[in-house]
Amino acid sequence: MARPQSITDPGVDYSNARVLLRADLNAPLADGAVADDSRLLASIPTIRHLLDAGAGIGICSHLGRPKGEKVDELSLAPVAERLSTLLGEPIELCDDVVGPAIANAAARLGSGQLIMLENVRFEAGEEANDAAFADELAKGFTHYVNDAFGAAHRAHASTEAVARRLPSRAGLLLAREVEVLGGLLERPERPFVAVLGGSKVSDKLPLIESLLERCDRVLVGGAMCFTFLAALGDPVGMSLHEDEAGQEMARELLDLAVRRNCMLQLPADILCADDFSADARLEVIPSDSIPDDMMGVDIGPQAAGSYREVIDSARTVFWNGPMGAFEIPPFAAGTRAVAEAMAESDGATVVGGGDSGAAVVQMGMADRFTHVSTGGGAALEMLEGKALPGVAALPSA
Repeated sequence: MARPQSITDPGVDYSNARVLLRADLNAPLADGAVADDSRLLASIPTIRHLLDAGAGIGICSHLGRPKGEKVDELSLAPVAERLSTLLGEPIELCDDVVGPAIANAAARLGSGQLIMLENVRFEAGEEANDAAFADELAKGFTHYVNDAFGAAHRAHASTEAVARRLPSRAGLLLAREVEVLGGLLERPERPFVAVLGGSKVSDKLPLIESLLERCDRVLVGGAMCFTFLAALGDPVGMSLHEDEAGQEMARELLDLAVRRNCMLQLPADILCADDFSADARLEVIPSDSIPDDMMGVDIGPQAAGSYREVIDSARTVFWNGPMGAFEIPPFAAGTRAVAEAMAESDGATVVGGGDSGAAVVQMGMADRFTHVSTGGGAALEMLEGKALPGVAALPSA
């Protein structure tokens, strides 16, 4: 994928510009307040850069899935309040997304001023990528910056159509995501290892196919390993696994790995439980011998040690998907082992967002990786080799 022009590239003067900034502020809320401000913090370098350059900024973002209707519980009010605190700058929250009052507020923006539009998904035209809605969204602004990598795989009005109506650039976060993830596709230092978890082989089929073409080894954990084991004819007990269609996909991937000369490695042992709960009876069992009355909940210690050795010897590691049900403490050892091995690596270490990104944040290790992506779905689609509409709409460097 071509690198988009960034706000740090020459050619645009943001002094006295009125910038529509698409950020990804889709933060979880609890009791009417932001419960995790990771995405807000990730947006601050771009906001600060534009403010320092003399711009006034209108921030727009989605929050949740209101499906084109105004939902009070999904107002960006708590997000605006928290972001204002983090920035140390006042942010005026508008009570709408588009309309004459919003266009006037945008047109009055002075250098260093900040406003935030209401939840852009309150408007049906957003997810429809409606041209008329994009025209309204652009009114009053002189420039557009997309920093919402987590939404860049969606062709929505605020990520795609509006970029074609104003002079447009990528924000610092989006530019960094494209640079790092593009590097995995084009020029990874070898050995290149991928660690994949998650529930279903079918959900990650294009990603696995893409990585098998590029990696030297793919390490499999999470519930998807049980679909591979079942495909090989091994008993998986009560473990979560896919039906025959999913198992056929797994067999095809095993064959593809051989043809691509990429080792697809399954765990040698499994931590099994008799119940999906923190007080379940646990037993470490060889991966080809899971009893009928038990379920796999994590990779076992032998597998964790083997995966750690592979990661230690790699020069590039990409990780997406936990090794087990890490949210339950007794089932978290495999995920922690992978996180620790990557954190201690001398090579490039990239976490593909989603649950694995949440795991490294929960474990307090996020700052020990080369890059932790803010866009789970967007990161995976990029690594599948797909064009991201929100990136493709920006001018290339």
